[in-house]
Amino acid sequence: MPVIEVKHVTKDYGHGRGIFDVSFKIEEGEVFGFLGPNGAGKTTTIRHLMGFTKAQEGELYINGKDSWKSAAIIKHDVGYLPGELAFPKGMSGDQFIEFMAEERQMTDMTRTEELKEIFELDTSEEIKEMSLGTKRKLAVVTAFMHNPKVLILDEPTSGLDPIMQERFIQFILNEKAEGKTILLSSHIFSEVDATCDRIAIIKDGVVVSTIEAKHQQSV
Repeated sequence: MPVIEVKHVTKDYGHGRGIFDVSFKIEEGEVFGFLGPNGAGKTTTIRHLMGFTKAQEGELYINGKDSWKSAAIIKHDVGYLPGELAFPKGMSGDQFIEFMAEERQMTDMTRTEELKEIFELDTSEEIKEMSLGTKRKLAVVTAFMHNPKVLILDEPTSGLDPIMQERFIQFILNEKAEGKTILLSSHIFSEVDATCDRIAIIKDGVVVSTIEAKHQQSV
């Protein structure tokens, strides 16, 4: 059974905006790229997968659970990195991490500290004072801190400097080696090709093709 399954999903916002009959499957341990320009429908699809939005047509499943009906369980189990970052007001990075740890009933913060070190993240600062790159690193750390088996990452390197982008790609390859199942959305082909097994290309809300990543073919 696929870990992530999107079956004929449509959400029509009118005037040609939305997603139309989108389908793909992601198997256990696979890193699946979702590639397309901004506004192509990547985030809309991901928001449906996470249960934030209900599809007009079609079905979405993560670990066999319906994304809409089991949204609370999915949000708890999955590592989710949104494309547009929104944090609670008036919190420092430390307070936000503490808040997320309580939400997930985490007590061992060893992995969190390791992630902060990898991404050179200072969490003592107020979030509102952080640069976009630092906010993105905070979102990365909180997406991975509970060591989820399934990760849904929407434009994960947006706002990161080139060194951190490279570090993130290496980190994803390490997660893949541990058998994680990852959906990685991006508009940057090189980023997707460096990490993914297969790539679905979406344009104007329609998946136009699904291809094997080149780095896999040369192995």
